Formats: sequence, C-alpha cells, structure tokens
Amino acid sequence: MVQQMGGHAYLIHGATMDGEGYPLAQTTRAAPATVSFDNRTVQWLLDNYDVAEGVSLPRSTLYAHYMQHCRQARLDPMNPASFGKLIRSVFLGLRTRRLGTRGNSKYHYYGIRIKADSPLNQMVPDDTPVAMRQATQPHRRIAKSSGADGGDAGNAMKTEAAATSQDTEQHKQYLGSPEEAIPQNDLTIDSKNLPQGVTMSDANLFDTMYKEHCEAVLDLVQNLHLNLIENLWQTFWRKTNVSVDPEVEAKLPKEKLLKLAALSEVQEFVKEADYSFYQALLELLVPDVLRPIPSTLTQTIRNFAKGLETSLRSSIGGIPEAMISVKIGAVSAFSQTLRRYTSLNHLAQAARSVLQNSSQITQMLSDLNRVDFANVQVLLGVSPYILLFMMP
Repeated sequence: MVQQMGGHAYLIHGATMDGEGYPLAQTTRAAPATVSFDNRTVQWLLDNYDVAEGVSLPRSTLYAHYMQHCRQARLDPMNPASFGKLIRSVFLGLRTRRLGTRGNSKYHYYGIRIKADSPLNQMVPDDTPVAMRQATQPHRRIAKSSGADGGDAGNAMKTEAAATSQDTEQHKQYLGSPEEAIPQNDLTIDSKNLPQGVTMSDANLFDTMYKEHCEAVLDLVQNLHLNLIENLWQTFWRKTNVSVDPEVEAKLPKEKLLKLAALSEVQEFVKEADYSFYQALLELLVPDVLRPIPSTLTQTIRNFAKGLETSLRSSIGGIPEAMISVKIGAVSAFSQTLRRYTSLNHLAQAARSVLQNSSQITQMLSDLNRVDFANVQVLLGVSPYILLFMMP
C-alpha cells in the first residue's frame, strides 16, 4: 500500500549485492477483468488446452507457449498479467494457486492441462537458451533420413526436443529456492509531491504493478526462460513501438507512469525493490558457489549476466534519466556479482577435480618440496629494483 507521510521519502540504507537481502513477501493479485483479445489466440488456447480437475500448469510455462505462438503467428504479445486474464476469460472458473514445497513454490493455473494430441507436448520454446540446446547434442539419438516423406526426420526432431526439455528440467534441480523473492517494501510518498494529473491511487497502482512485474520475472528465471525477460521490461516501461495491452494503458497511462518515474520517492522505492529482488535471483541462480553444476548451465547464466545491462538499457529508453540510473545501477551490480559467482564456481570445480586425483596431489607435494622458501623470504625483503636487476 502507498502510505502518506508528510515530507518524508522512503530511503534505502546500505543496499549492496554482497550484503544481506531485504525481507521479502508476496503481494495480493488483483481480480481478473474482461480483456480484448485476438480470435487466433483464443482458438489456439482451445486447440491446445482443456479443463480438468486436479491438474495444474505453471503460469510461466503457459506464457512461454503463448510467446512462441505469437512469434509463429506474427502477433504482438500481451504482457503476462493480461494473458492471465485472457485465459480466465476463455476457461471460466480457472484458479491460480501457489504450488510446491516451501521456498520452492511457483504460481500455477489450477484446473487446466495440455491436450494429449497437442504439439505442445513435444515442443521446446524458441526462447530456450542456445547454450542449453547445444548441451543436448552429444546425447541425442539422431534418426536416419528416409527420403521425401520426412517421417524419420520428424521423429528425430521430436527426440531432439524431448532431450532438450529433459536437460532443462535437469538444470532446474541445481537452482536454489529463495523463500521469498517479491519485494515487500511499500511506496511511501507525500500526496503533496505528486505531479499534476497523478493521484495517490495511481501511485498505489504503480506499487502493485511493479511487484507483479517482479513476480513475472521470477517465474521466467525459475523456469530458465531468460530470453523473455527483456520483453517484460519493454512492456512494463512502455518502450516506444512495443505493443501494450489497452487495459494496462487505461489503468496507468504511459504519461502518468513517466511522471511517477521522475519522482525521487518512486526512484528510491524501485531501487530498494530491485536490490532485494536481484539478491533473491542471485540466490536462486547460484545458491552455493562451491556446489558442482553443469558447465552448460554455468555458461547460460554467464551469457544471461553479460547481456543484462545492454538489454535493460535498450528496453527502458525514454523514461527519466534518474530512473534509468537507478535501474542500470542495480542490474549492473547483479550482473557483476553473477559473473563473479559463476567464475568462482568454475574455479572451485577445477580445484575439486585436482584434489580428487591422488597422482596430481603427489606431484603438487613434490613441487612444493622443491621450493626454496628461505630464498623466497629473502627475495620478498629485497628492494624491487634489486629484484629487477637480478632477473635474467
């Protein structure tokens, strides 16, 4: 909720990526509303899903399927919140539940399943990271070509998709389980500081929408759909030439969004939320620096980290410069820490392989015994200029 406090902004105290994360909590989602939609998407939903008791699907999985459908049909995608409302409009009575063990739960649509004859059962979304696709190549069983009918080639593609999907599921077991990741800090602002045309209801709506935005990003990261995060950034900050759901624009027009983003109180709210959220994502992606993880997963995370700042910067152009600095500062710290953690993990695995090899340990001990530590000590106490003179 937005709280009114005369003349006081809600500030961050000591937010760093290497420090302790802020306390986190869930947010309550708004009730679904009627949305306008494309008939092709409705038909696609009816062709591929049906209702059933006692079954569920992760929201992020359905959204990944939907994004692939949009790419294939050349449609402008809705954001996750609007897509959720569309699903509820098509499949009446659908419910949302948070399922899974404590600390590792995810939001699911309860009462819906993929049809048995749907191609989605064999489909791997196009957003699957390239490094993860390549990881399956040494283990794939490739069928021989059978000429013009393409039957064996089709079977090979299904086998390939199944192998990739299996590797993705295997990679998920190496992810951590932050107990809470959605920021719980509230936007605290004095109504007197609001610009003309912006109300406390608008500020309160921004608070809610930003936390829902973080929740949507979390769903993608938990399912390793990392390439879709840029799309979420673009739709939330209303990037120019990117399609925005009319209902979202009606609730909080871009003009009001930009006015709110220019306020120092809102910038502090976003800064605190981002640092705590990225701390949780860090613990999710690299829960233990010393724990062995597949090299393909490490490379996927590193590629994700390397492109974060560039991707975010291209997604939020047009918003106030002060807010851009806040967003870039937080994501840059996250990116650097993520790369450092993956490098340390790689080093730890290399050291582990050496220490588990008895012959290499014996050789290392022999090499150490040949070191003249007394001479080294003398050299360390000598002037650097003398050392240079002594060098051949």
